[in-house]
Amino acid sequence: MRNVCVVGGGVAGLAASIFTARAGLDTIVIDGGESILARNASLENYPGFPDGVDARRYLQLTREQASNAGAEFELGRVTHVEPVDETDLEQGFVLETEGGEPLEARRVIAASWSDSEYLVPLDVGRIKRGSKHFVDTDEGGRTAVDGVYAAGRLAEEPHQAIVAAGHGAKVGLAVIHDSDANFYHDWVAPEGYFTGRGREVPPGCEEIDDAERRERDERARERMLEAFAEPLDERPTMHPSVERNED
Repeated sequence: MRNVCVVGGGVAGLAASIFTARAGLDTIVIDGGESILARNASLENYPGFPDGVDARRYLQLTREQASNAGAEFELGRVTHVEPVDETDLEQGFVLETEGGEPLEARRVIAASWSDSEYLVPLDVGRIKRGSKHFVDTDEGGRTAVDGVYAAGRLAEEPHQAIVAAGHGAKVGLAVIHDSDANFYHDWVAPEGYFTGRGREVPPGCEEIDDAERRERDERARERMLEAFAEPLDERPTMHPSVERNED
């Protein structure tokens, strides 16, 4: 029984998994294959990249960050979700996947735009708009079913990478809040930031001395220099309808 199962390995799902895994919740991400963001030739409006960034490289680094935080990944597509015990949702949920073994999780984060058919047995409150279905949620991504959340575009958030990332993080925090995790926020503070004021370091926080700060900074810079040393050879994934027309 996992603490959290994130359905979808795009921006929203990855952001949520970074938060839940870093808070100590046993998190698995079921990745359906390729995020829609991989169709983007250049991600231009994401803060921190003045001249834009290759969207696929951004996805690779975000996935690596989630893995470093402790999230595990499984390639596959979720086809069905139902409660372990319909009379007690605290017992969690069973997730069926194509060609894989069933998974169990206390909480489920649906971040699988635009696939939500697997949620039909749960009656989470799907809303049809045109040919697409969204999931009705509160401001924290909570659905009508306790323990089931929706993040990103599936929760009718705007179709922008930074918004999806922010909403995924917000949903991750809602999951943390609703669980037993003892978590305050994710600050890594300089030595004495809390203790120098006679306070204990809050859960989820950390104080590091200057030597550790420099070591972490050097490691981070080396990783980013390595990541951006060479261009990606792969072309962005074209929209399926364009590929069919070309055929």
